[in-house]
Amino acid sequence: MNAIKERIFGAVTVMDNSSAFKLWEFIMNEFTHAADWDSIPEAEPDEFDLQMLKEIEQDKDCREFVSADEAEKMLGLV
Repeated sequence: MNAIKERIFGAVTVMDNSSAFKLWEFIMNEFTHAADWDSIPEAEPDEFDLQMLKEIEQDKDCREFVSADEAEKMLGLV
């Protein structure tokens, strides 16, 4: 990771949720466009993808999900 990406990562890490949300909205508005997503070709999964999907199906821990609020609490962000 280059220095500027490290600085951005560090800034996001210490932001409160409101500031992070505003930054995310800026990123989405500035750098993503619906037409861009539509132009990405769909690809069939390769052997690596299929192996990962098989492992996910067999690993019971991959079926545990927590809400964003729970994850923040677990990570000590709130």
